Amino acid sequence: MVKPSPNPPQSGHKSRVENLEAKKLDDAATRALDYYLNPQPSPPEPDKNQLFIVSPHIDTETLLANASEDLQSISTIAADLADDVDDSRRCIALAISRMADGVQLLVERALDHLETKEVVTPGAKA
Repeated sequence: MVKPSPNPPQSGHKSRVENLEAKKLDDAATRALDYYLNPQPSPPEPDKNQLFIVSPHIDTETLLANASEDLQSISTIAADLADDVDDSRRCIALAISRMADGVQLLVERALDHLETKEVVTPGAKA
């Protein structure tokens, strides 16, 4: 049987349950659209085989400063060890100390380069 007139319009009154369900549906749709259209960059996952990792948010200057201090400690330990051993072992300990000193100089130079880049004003040609 064919109806002579269309269905009457829905009343604007909704129950609390219907409003809550509509809000949940709207929130789910928003999350789904954000997931596909505005993806957030995910942080890189650490290798599960790594025992130690360096926090990714630490700036380069801090990393270089800590490396410099660690190299100084290695050099001091190796030089101290060289005083306690003789012959070829002494040469090895002194070589480790000298290598640490050389690498520390490289790190210090890298720190100097970082500081000079920070001093240069943005937009100026270096």
